[in-house]
Amino acid sequence: MQNKIKLPFDKEKRVAVVGLGISNLPLLSFLAKRGYRITARDQKGKEAFSSLLPEWEALGIKAILGDRYLDDLSEDVIFRAPGIRPDLPQFRAAVARGALLTSEMELFLALTPATVLGITGSDGKTTSTTISGKLLTAECNARGCGKVFVGGNIGEPLLPHVEEMTENDFAVLELSSFQLQTMTRSPHRAAITNLSPNHLNWHTGMEEYIAAKTNIYTHAPCERVVLNAENEVTRKLGESASIPVTWFSSKKSSFAAFSLKEGDHAIYCKDGVITLWDEKKEMPLLDVLRIKLPGVHNLENYMTALALTEGFVSKESAEEVADSFFGVRHRLELVRTLRGVSYYNSSIDSSPSRTAAALSALQKEPIVICGGYDKHIPFEPLAEALLKKAKAVVLTGATAEKIKCAIEHESAACKKALPIYLEPDFRAAVLLAHRLAAPGDSVLLSPACASFDAFKNFEERGDTFCDIVRSLD
Repeated sequence: MQNKIKLPFDKEKRVAVVGLGISNLPLLSFLAKRGYRITARDQKGKEAFSSLLPEWEALGIKAILGDRYLDDLSEDVIFRAPGIRPDLPQFRAAVARGALLTSEMELFLALTPATVLGITGSDGKTTSTTISGKLLTAECNARGCGKVFVGGNIGEPLLPHVEEMTENDFAVLELSSFQLQTMTRSPHRAAITNLSPNHLNWHTGMEEYIAAKTNIYTHAPCERVVLNAENEVTRKLGESASIPVTWFSSKKSSFAAFSLKEGDHAIYCKDGVITLWDEKKEMPLLDVLRIKLPGVHNLENYMTALALTEGFVSKESAEEVADSFFGVRHRLELVRTLRGVSYYNSSIDSSPSRTAAALSALQKEPIVICGGYDKHIPFEPLAEALLKKAKAVVLTGATAEKIKCAIEHESAACKKALPIYLEPDFRAAVLLAHRLAAPGDSVLLSPACASFDAFKNFEERGDTFCDIVRSLD
């Protein structure tokens, strides 16, 4: 039985949907079918939407496309795509005259009757979100009650499914800083896996980036936030949080090692078991040896998910997921082994800290392919990780020279050399890494950068890598 939803603004309001990407395209039909007067606005020209224009015309949607897409922004409600800055002059002028600047995700949070769990962070949020969804799905299946919807920054938009949702269901959302930037509503529970410099080509600085991330838990109806006790930034956030915190740590082995305030919980490893302290007692949640994903970062991903789903998921459901989950695509994905060389696709690694985590999860020093779109983040941490863990590095993409300089600077400081190869073309870079590898070696695509200099997204980059590797003979 579908729930009846009521939108938070009446049908007399004129609506603009600005930026027509993955989340906002379904929003157009969602609103149009409910009788709203809509203007679709995007910087791309008509040719980019030629197949959709007849459908929009039939739904009564007006389209303003091209370079002047923000001219005469006079609508009453404005839905901003996540990748568009909220402080553009046209948006500021619209808000000053009384317009509501909002987003598809904020509308979803206002409408869904499901219990919403949100995950953000610089690294690990996709895997933590996926594990959380699997834990809840296993539990719902065991109980024969409830559905689990996973989306946000991964998968498909959930707004078109909002009428299917009930109070017995769960929505698990991966949320980016772009989505959270102007959010005034939070999930029921939230998690921040960690925070380090990221997306500084878009944000004005680290302060704005952190502020955007905190929107995941600083508004109603959030009742608890899960934070990383070993990350300096999230530790400071938790110390001043006004709601209870569940701290997790892959380094601590008892709740006594945490500074807990009233209402706080802690998750840690004790005698090889992920354990929860809930102010009253210790509860074993999951034997670490059951986790099929390598690396400390994946232990932390499980801790995040178990903390977020505390009270919703049984130990048996957690064990079922750990026994059967071998990871998400494009993250340390073994593509093939050819003549003794293993090839790993970790295209999702779009930051230095994620590449460092991937390197730490591999047993042997790999030949690493790095480089891509420039997010204006420092590469010193990447250089340090590569010098410690890589056999050689092949640099490609827009950031190749920047990464090379960072490695050479760190190499001089620590007096350790690392073979560096530059190859601008991505395919040629993969083939070069293949030629460098000897039996027993591994080749790891872990770019430490976004993909937008050469690819539509990290999935396309990873698929291209896999196709090249599978074509080798």
